Amino acid sequence: MIALFDLDGTLTDPKTGITRSVQYALERLGRPVPEADELTWMIGPPLIASFTELLGGADEAQDAVRFYRERYSDVGLFENEVYAGIPSLLQKLQEQGVRPFVATSKLHVFARRILDHFELSRFFIETYGSELDNRNADKRDLIRHLLDRERFDPAGAVMIGDREHDAIGARANGLASIGVTWGYGSRAELLEAGCACLVDRPEALEEPILTLTASTPPRAATA
Repeated sequence: MIALFDLDGTLTDPKTGITRSVQYALERLGRPVPEADELTWMIGPPLIASFTELLGGADEAQDAVRFYRERYSDVGLFENEVYAGIPSLLQKLQEQGVRPFVATSKLHVFARRILDHFELSRFFIETYGSELDNRNADKRDLIRHLLDRERFDPAGAVMIGDREHDAIGARANGLASIGVTWGYGSRAELLEAGCACLVDRPEALEEPILTLTASTPPRAATA
C-alpha cells in the first residue's frame, strides 16, 4: 500500500509564502503586481510554466523564477501552515501499513526543509521533487522518476493532491488519484482530470487511500 502526497495545497497551505514571493519577483522585474488572491492559481503547477503564462512568454520567466527563489528560499517557504488533521491522518496511515511518499513539483530541497520545519518528515519514507534545471517539475515525469527509483507496482498506489496536475501525472503512470478539495483546485478540475474520488476533510482520506491501495490485482502464477 503506497500513498504519494502532493505538498502545497494538500499537506500545507502555502498561500502567503508563494504569493508574496511571486509579488517580489514581479517587483524585481518592474511588472505590475496583482493582489495575492489573484495569484493563487499559481499554487500547484510547475513554477516555470506559471511564470511563462503570467508574463505572456518565456523570455522573462527564468529571471522571474530566480527572483522568486531569492525570497522563497529565505522567508517564503516558512510562511506556510499545516492543514488541521494532516499529522493524525499520516500517523493512522503508518499504523495501517501504508508507505507514504511526498511527490511535489516544488524543488525537493525546499520540500524537505518545509517537512523538517513542520515536523512532518518522520511520516514519509522519501520526498521527491523537482530540480533546479526544472527536471521533474511535471508530475508525469516526477511520478515516473519515483517509480523508477522505488520499483513498486503502480496498481497498489494512489496519488493524493489538490490540482489537476496530480491526477494527470498519476493517470500517465498507472496510478489512481484522490482529489482533495481544501487546496487550490476546483472540484470540476479534479474530476475532469480523472480523480477516482474527492475528499473534503483530511480525516476522511484514510478510507479511500486504504481502499484504492488494496485493489492491486493478484499476479499471475509463474512456473
